[in-house]
Amino acid sequence: MPFIKVKVSCPVSGEQERELKSRLGKAIELVPGKSEEYLLLEFEDQCRLWLRGENSAPISYIEAAVFGNESHAGYPAFTAAAAEIFQDVLAIPPENLYVKYEDILAWGAGGQYIDRKMFG
Repeated sequence: MPFIKVKVSCPVSGEQERELKSRLGKAIELVPGKSEEYLLLEFEDQCRLWLRGENSAPISYIEAAVFGNESHAGYPAFTAAAAEIFQDVLAIPPENLYVKYEDILAWGAGGQYIDRKMFG
């Protein structure tokens, strides 16, 4: 049950958003046990982001919340894939992309409460 929240400083067209959605859906498969089938995405464009004291270049900030992956397996590969995706789709250089990972220990989805302790 991953949730990826994307903030970018540039505008994103509908076509670009669909491409980001598709490619992030594939990239999440680099994290063991995760797939686009359960992926929740949020896109926010034209954010006022500043990096290194500047806001003239395109910038992206991603929060990736993942349930049940305390070992962080696949995170390096996902980070590299995200950098490539945002470079290709929005011309955001890899050095202007930041990914924050959050470990989810409990989650509610489909009307059900799911706690990591249930699987431990």
